[in-house]
Amino acid sequence: MASSKAFKTTLFLGVVLVVLSLFTGSEGCWAEESYNKTQHRIKFHKVSRYSFFQGSPKWPPSKRNLTYKFLTGFPTNGKPPVASACGRWAAVTQFTFTEVPSSAPADITITFARLSHGDGYPFDGPGGTLAHAFAPTDGRLHFDADDSYVIGAAPNAFDLESVAVHEMGHILGLGHSNVVQAIMYPSISSGTVKKELQADDINGIKALYGF
Repeated sequence: MASSKAFKTTLFLGVVLVVLSLFTGSEGCWAEESYNKTQHRIKFHKVSRYSFFQGSPKWPPSKRNLTYKFLTGFPTNGKPPVASACGRWAAVTQFTFTEVPSSAPADITITFARLSHGDGYPFDGPGGTLAHAFAPTDGRLHFDADDSYVIGAAPNAFDLESVAVHEMGHILGLGHSNVVQAIMYPSISSGTVKKELQADDINGIKALYGF
């Protein structure tokens, strides 16, 4: 059976953390959410298939132009795929995304990190957790530097833009979808490219913000 990556959502002390972790199996893995030691399932809308995080956190109306920066050491050739991921969300919302220098304040910070890296959620080396991101308005997005990223499809590696589009959905406030074709579906396989927003993703973000 092919290895896949399952997105697992956890909330501690009022902060939503989205983790991309490894599992093996033929079916998707629906993750539970932990809210201050109390277990809850992600809430799905009865008509739509998208979901929001507990409390529906989102960016305030004053934050429609979101700035983002890559921290020191982020590979130069990895920046265009992330910018493209931001552009996909900008095309269907009222958000714009502006890159600023690494020394400037930013709404969203993006970096590669290894093992324990200062946010209380250490990575685990190759083959485990792939990335994690925090929901609005925290804005942190971390990729595990010990996992294999590529631009496009390659065996045993992950398309950076595909993962970034999903993670940016979480940063904007979307939870998971049970529509297999949706970007916000909670699993992705290595060697695949999945970066086109689907109707469910678009309906979800518009419902959250009232666009």
